[in-house]
Amino acid sequence: MKRIMTGLLAVALFLGTAVTPGRSEGDSGLFVRKIEGLPEDFILGMDVSSVTALEKSGVTYRSRDGAEGDLFALLAGAGINYIRVRIWNDPYTADGRGYGGGNCDLQNAVLIGKRAAEHGMKLLVDFHYSDFWADPGKQQVPKAWAGLGIEEKADALYRYTLESLNALREGGADVGMVQIGNETNGRLCGEKIWMNIVWHLMGAGCRAVREFDPAVKIAVHFANPENTEAYLSWASKLAYYQLDYDVFATSYYPYWHGTLENLKSILSQIRDTYGKQVMVAETSYAYTLEDTDFSGNTIGEGGAFEKPYPFTVQGQANEVRDVAAAVSEIGGLGIFYWEGAWISVGRNSYEENFEKWEKYGSGWAASAAAGYDPKDAGKYYGGSACDNQAMFSPDGTALESLEVFRFLREGHEVPVKADSMEDAFLSVDIGREIVLPDSVYAVMNDGSRARVPAAWQLPEGGIDSSFEHSVTLSGTAGGRTVNCTVSIVRSNYAKNYSFEEQDLSMWQAVDLGKTEQLYCEEKKNDSLTGEKHWHFYSAAANSVRFTLEQKLILPAGTWSYRISVMGGDAGNQEIYSYVKLDGEETARKETEVTSWNSWATPEITFACAEGQEVTCGIYVRCDGAGAWGKIDDMQVVTAR
Repeated sequence: MKRIMTGLLAVALFLGTAVTPGRSEGDSGLFVRKIEGLPEDFILGMDVSSVTALEKSGVTYRSRDGAEGDLFALLAGAGINYIRVRIWNDPYTADGRGYGGGNCDLQNAVLIGKRAAEHGMKLLVDFHYSDFWADPGKQQVPKAWAGLGIEEKADALYRYTLESLNALREGGADVGMVQIGNETNGRLCGEKIWMNIVWHLMGAGCRAVREFDPAVKIAVHFANPENTEAYLSWASKLAYYQLDYDVFATSYYPYWHGTLENLKSILSQIRDTYGKQVMVAETSYAYTLEDTDFSGNTIGEGGAFEKPYPFTVQGQANEVRDVAAAVSEIGGLGIFYWEGAWISVGRNSYEENFEKWEKYGSGWAASAAAGYDPKDAGKYYGGSACDNQAMFSPDGTALESLEVFRFLREGHEVPVKADSMEDAFLSVDIGREIVLPDSVYAVMNDGSRARVPAAWQLPEGGIDSSFEHSVTLSGTAGGRTVNCTVSIVRSNYAKNYSFEEQDLSMWQAVDLGKTEQLYCEEKKNDSLTGEKHWHFYSAAANSVRFTLEQKLILPAGTWSYRISVMGGDAGNQEIYSYVKLDGEETARKETEVTSWNSWATPEITFACAEGQEVTCGIYVRCDGAGAWGKIDDMQVVTAR
């Protein structure tokens, strides 16, 4: 057993560094740095499509001081100037049961549009052209349009769009922008061919909007801006088919959609190449990991997603500020926060909430949606999956983060202090001395990071470093509880094992077919370890075939080699890891890829002599059109 050394053992309270406060608004402790040059007409919007169903379920909204008020008055007072509302054609069964998700039909949109206008806010109308959720994973045709030819469907879409917009105007809405489809990444209204999507359907929607009011802006909406090639391809298709639109809009959720620098880059390219305006049509961030309505959330503990901000009220506000600043910097129109008022319909029990979700449609999906969407809503119907990303607490009281919108133009800088503490992670080779970190990082309310002294509670007898295992220690830093996970591991002889280092010369990739994409990719969501991995993809069938390997000189002994791979759309596949000694294959282990984030890790045990050249690699052949995959985390360690 090895001696454990720690650094500073005393707990020090981190007091922070004072800055000169800017404009003060009431008793707000929110730190918001001013966005220089933010245009007066910059859109600071929010999607509140579910509000009608929530209010029917008994939800009420309150200001920060607890005074009950109208949601739209609270939003306008917080600096929101635009409301976004989704419209589904017919989110009901034949006997009138709602699909849920707010039961967002035209009547719901009319009610929301009227309330928004009464408080001086314009309306962005988000046509999904579906009877329920439309997103990159599903774009189902409305029931009434099923079986129509493309010309008939385009005509129905044109008439539906125009009639809906007229109804909104007659109902009192101030329509400022119309969105033709929602996250249309290669599909829309049941169509998968770009000519049908753009020329026929989007074109019909655009004609309806122009006829309704030529001054209303027309937006198209995509997701996954981290996929630069796809975005450039989609923008080029819109230009090829001469679509008459004004705004190229994107979703941007920092959990999945890359960096803000990448967002600015791709939107700037589209703006400059095609002369279109750009904006973020959806963004949000969690202020807590707590589930507040007895129905699981999209963002919770663990998860293969980025966490660039603390899950705090301040972290939520910083995300909004940074996205708005990024869009403003490139001359974009603005941003919309998605469903910032979708809170729990109750805190008593799942059963009570379920009754409301089913009756009023205030959950993300009701059981009635099973007939239309059996694979998703039919299995996973329930409450809100984003209640922890709202800007209201579970009882409807506004969070401080809601104030970020009105602080953006003038700033609201309070003394800098710690907002949250980052846990520590330590990896130690078997038999080595364990030196615990004497500090951890604090994430400050201004988004910066600073080291804070930490002290750890050691287990009786210390930590045994003589075998492979993991221990999580509890500690304190800055008056808060923190954790340090200590992993005792076998030494990994693979070089740049997870592709994190810039030098990739130790890796040899040999394309044996016509693999379209074969390179090191930086995308944490798709990585098993770190932020990078080896990526492959081909649109054409029978084209993915390659090897990826590394040559090593190991001490004589018995070794374990493993490498992880995931992927999909592989069709007929042949995938195996292998070991060669002095150039001759001596072992292989077959595996396969099935779906995203389902990692296969074949393991080979082998022996080598002193001075032998050892080659550890993986062979991949996929016949499927659109086959893709990720390779990560190569381990060459002494055998157990």
